[in-house]
Amino acid sequence: MKILNAEQIRTWDQYTIKNGPIASIDLMERAASCCFEWLEKNGYLVSHFSIFCGKGNNGGDGLAIARMLAQRNCSLTVYILEFGHRGTEDFQTNLARLHQHRPVDIHFIQDETHFHPLPDDSVVIDALYGSGLSRPLEGMSAKLVEYINHSGKEIIAIDIPSGMAVDQSSKGNVMIKAKHTLSFQCYKPAFLVAENAAFTGEVHILNIGLLPEFLSSIETVFELTDSSVIQSIYKPRNRFAHKGQFGHALLVSGSYGKTGAAVLGAKACLRSGVGLLTCFVPACGYEILQTAVPEAMLLTDVNSSFLTKVNADVSRFDAVGIGPGLGIAPETRTAIRELLAVYKKSMVIDADALNGLAMEKKLPPLPPGSILTPHPREFERISGACENDFLRIEKAMQMAALLICLIVLKGHHTFIALPSGKGYFNNTGNAGMATAGSGDVLTGILTGLLAQGYSSEQAAVLGVYLHGLAGDIAAEKYSQDAMIAGDITDNLGTAFQTIQR
Repeated sequence: MKILNAEQIRTWDQYTIKNGPIASIDLMERAASCCFEWLEKNGYLVSHFSIFCGKGNNGGDGLAIARMLAQRNCSLTVYILEFGHRGTEDFQTNLARLHQHRPVDIHFIQDETHFHPLPDDSVVIDALYGSGLSRPLEGMSAKLVEYINHSGKEIIAIDIPSGMAVDQSSKGNVMIKAKHTLSFQCYKPAFLVAENAAFTGEVHILNIGLLPEFLSSIETVFELTDSSVIQSIYKPRNRFAHKGQFGHALLVSGSYGKTGAAVLGAKACLRSGVGLLTCFVPACGYEILQTAVPEAMLLTDVNSSFLTKVNADVSRFDAVGIGPGLGIAPETRTAIRELLAVYKKSMVIDADALNGLAMEKKLPPLPPGSILTPHPREFERISGACENDFLRIEKAMQMAALLICLIVLKGHHTFIALPSGKGYFNNTGNAGMATAGSGDVLTGILTGLLAQGYSSEQAAVLGVYLHGLAGDIAAEKYSQDAMIAGDITDNLGTAFQTIQR
């Protein structure tokens, strides 16, 4: 699913108006009707509504919603932010239509003396500023948003919380803090970054009938992984298949006290469908791995506590994953550099392998197509500090192009930066996956998929999706609070069955 920037969203509206054909006021009516239906379906019509409107088309949406609520005899008050100029044509049309129905209490807000207490049972509808906003709120607009935020009322934002930019950072700006955001047709970049989560609340994408053929005519930088993307990647097994057709992976991981990370990665790699798995661990992990993961073969370092040298013919492996639980001893960092110098196929580089590389004066050359899987702090160790999520994404895309590697920025909507300049936001997963070992599981999955012959892009997109989907299934069983990393691996089978269906 393509993710559009602010200009592309406006163009899609205009394309639909021209080719629908449909008048802009009728498209606005359709959007308002979808919002009204959502309010009705979710039991809000018993509430009093305080509807705050600007004088642009977002305010026009708010007025149309007000009229539909009034037609159902709902209790409501409309507040219009007044700066002394006429509203847009569609705003004025909907204001006239609202006046044609039973009397609706309408207040014009010109200054702070017009800020009055809201009814106790009131639900606020935010229709002040939509996705057309291009600068931070200030003056009376900012004061009104702060007043609404401090009212203690539940807030439902229409299109996008007022004050939030669609495709750039709004960190530190005054914004509506919504519990729900009712947006139209597609996800906006602003909905997919952590810094906006407290302001968007739960996002609901409503289909207002914009013409779908527009999407095939444009190129976008970002996409959202959905079932159609995954179906195009996933390769079902031939019934005559044998293990030699599904690759041989090497997982380099573990150190004294962190052998559990090696176990988690190994189990996940096997559950990803790899044909054969060899684990390379310090000698202290021998009995643990042989007992916990009997399906895996095992090679050990001469050192008992940490990695000093990958003493194996690595060229025979179809993919290598390195990092979980390694530690950052000087000898381990040397071993990582040596492995990078001799292994020419794509690798998965995670955790302490990334931390070790971050300690180098300069990143060594990495095998093209390798997948780096940092969480935000690990990424900043190799990229430098990032002031906001949009800057972090921009740096990830620059680094992916420079290194000819993929950068998987782990988070709620994990972002995958490709060397081509495109990026994917993942749409599976939940907060229960913020638990020790979850990243080790992802490393195992990605390594297993690479070994099976998926391209780096395919492995990253499919692997991150499966990881999140298995986490969603686990959360249904155990709750987000009680989930542990092993639960993700245990539910990979059900995740595969889900995409197979």
